[in-house]
This record gives sequence, structure tokens and C-alpha cells, in this order.
Amino acid sequence: MATLTGHCLCGNVSYTVDSEPLVTAICHCNSCQRQTGSTYSLVVAVPRDSVTLTGDTLANFDTVTEATGTPSHRRFCSNCGSPLVTFADAAPEMAFIKAGTLDNGVDLAPSLEVHCASAFEYAVNDGAERARFPADMPA
Repeated sequence: MATLTGHCLCGNVSYTVDSEPLVTAICHCNSCQRQTGSTYSLVVAVPRDSVTLTGDTLANFDTVTEATGTPSHRRFCSNCGSPLVTFADAAPEMAFIKAGTLDNGVDLAPSLEVHCASAFEYAVNDGAERARFPADMPA
């Protein structure tokens, strides 16, 4: 079993994941766009119970997923602002690690995209062969 590790920009908050990634995805939801300040968020889904977060500046901000109306609990560093992981009530068994915070995530490639209904047009017309869903992944 692989262990994934990562941390925020300032290094105050870190995490370990004692599991293989379940899937790597691009999320185009409005909340991810705003949280990252970008067109989408690249996330790595892992089993929720495999994630251990540590650090004294770990903070939480809750949002409501527009497609499901359910809460998402976004963990981030209150010192540097780096988003680290999201726990979405719509997918209670999974955690979504922000791929850019991984210590070694360069080999991860997205296999699907979610919330494409709110995607920037150029971002979903890049010619890549990935499954695309207008909202959350089907259960």
C-alpha cells in the first residue's frame, strides 16, 4: 500500500494518506473555482478514513455544493491559505486531496471531470479523453 504525503505552502499543516488513490479528477464547481482562484481544482480521491491531517493552523470552511445542496467541509491552512482536502457530505466515504499540495503527485493524471456544467468553456474543450459529468460523479 502506498502512502501519499503533502503539506501547505508554509509547511504548518501536513497530511498522510495510507491508501492508493481511488481516482484523480478535475472539479469545475464554482466553490473549487473560487477556492483555488483558478478555472478548476485537480483533486485526488482517497478513502476518508485513510487521511491524517496535522498542524496548528488547520482551519475549516464549509460550503454547499450547488448540484446536490449538501455541505462540503474544506480544510485549509489559516496561515498561508493553501486548500488541502475537502470532505463532501455527498461522498461520505471519500476525501478529496488538492493535488497541488502532494509531495509527489507528478504522475497523477485526471481520468474524469465533474461539475462540467459550471466549467469555463475552454477548459472542457481541450481535446483530452476523459469522462465528463455535468455535476457530481454518478453513485
